[in-house]
Amino acid sequence: MSKDAPVGEVRFGAIKAAIWKNNTESGVRFNVTFARLYRDGDDWKSTDSFGRDDLLVLAKVADKAHSWIHEQAQEEREGKEKEKPKAAARK
Repeated sequence: MSKDAPVGEVRFGAIKAAIWKNNTESGVRFNVTFARLYRDGDDWKSTDSFGRDDLLVLAKVADKAHSWIHEQAQEEREGKEKEKPKAAARK
């Protein structure tokens, strides 16, 4: 996986969220970028501009991205908890 690739994506129709993972000194942080896809002739393009009719779909995509991030954080916490007994057993 490329360093510049998102770690997750949520999409409903033409509205998409890309989820990015950032490792910081205080732990993992996730950021999200949103785009609306559209066709210009034969080419697909994207914009970060949303019309009135896009807003409810954008909210749904944001909600799903929020849930995805929380699920990842939960999995990471559970993974760390599983590692603790193994580390203690090695001593």
